[in-house]
Amino acid sequence: MNFLIVGAGFTGAVIGRELVEHGHHTTIIDQRSHIAGNCYTERDKNTNVMQHVYGPHIFHTSDEEVWNYVNKHGEFIPYINRVKTTYQEQVYSLPINLHTINQFYKKAFNPVQAKEWISSIADKNIDEPENFEEQALKFVGKDLYEAFFKGYTKKQWGCDPKALPASILKRLPVRFNYDDNYFSHKYQGMPKDGYTTIIESILKHDNIKVLLNTKFEKGLINEFDHVIWTGQLDQWFDYREGRLGYRTLDFEKHEAVGDYQGTAVMNYGDERVPYTRISEHKHFTPWENHEKTIYFKEFSRSCGEEDIPYYPIRLVDDKVLLEKYIALAKKEKKVTFAGRLGTYRYMDMDVTIKEALSVSDNLLNVIKNKLNFQSFYHQETI
Repeated sequence: MNFLIVGAGFTGAVIGRELVEHGHHTTIIDQRSHIAGNCYTERDKNTNVMQHVYGPHIFHTSDEEVWNYVNKHGEFIPYINRVKTTYQEQVYSLPINLHTINQFYKKAFNPVQAKEWISSIADKNIDEPENFEEQALKFVGKDLYEAFFKGYTKKQWGCDPKALPASILKRLPVRFNYDDNYFSHKYQGMPKDGYTTIIESILKHDNIKVLLNTKFEKGLINEFDHVIWTGQLDQWFDYREGRLGYRTLDFEKHEAVGDYQGTAVMNYGDERVPYTRISEHKHFTPWENHEKTIYFKEFSRSCGEEDIPYYPIRLVDDKVLLEKYIALAKKEKKVTFAGRLGTYRYMDMDVTIKEALSVSDNLLNVIKNKLNFQSFYHQETI
């Protein structure tokens, strides 16, 4: 069969590669001038620092299949993401851990004492948290919530934390030891030569054609047996039910000599600071040496029609609208919706790859058994 895939990020690349490995032909188009989507990396011309053009991406997973898959396409070097945060001109460690607690409260607690302390300050009047703020207050109390969650969340999401679902804080955001590894996954690393080379390797096959600077036109449907759409779900339907909500990011780039902040990521919890964080990209490749440095101040805002959508908002109105688009998507016969934008979900890279492999398996199974294509693969309670 001859497939058209719209989008040359991880989802499109992985699905395309799996299809051609089983004898099919794939054309992948992308309206941007490069592959790799928001994972795109390139060398900064002035400093030679590996730049994460659309913001930092740290690969982390506990899925061995996914880890083996990406390592087939490039060398990954172990990398531990150690995030710091500045609040009221003091620097603390994230996620909240024993060091954070002791520093914040000027104590010298051991783990047992710290647990007792957090339990004593947590809001016990909240039984079932109904929103983000209540979830945080139940877990860590008013002081830690206001220092490390409230201001940052307002800037990141553009709304009061009371308007966000409690599910955003899925796990207890506290560690009662000195572990400051931001992630807890088994495998964590950075591609030695950047993410773009990983995608290049995945796409390197005689039966994959890649066309950049190419916008999708509906007339293309008739030229292929099936379409995999990784663009915005509502865009496919020309926004007929309205636009789904996204947040976008703006990056203010700076260059300096030496080391600007001493760490890769510094969050800013104060609401009065307009940016959410500063990322200094040479710290993402600590095995390299650079005399100069580049760093980016990151600003979050509502996504306009011409902006790059980074992550879905998924508030109540968006979920109602999403239900309508999923119903429309399921009626489609010649298109499969996949990926972060195509299913309107925030997904880390490892989940994106895992799901792309699953979508590929489903497509191949449909072809083998002459079944009907399922257009919207991810099923969830919304």
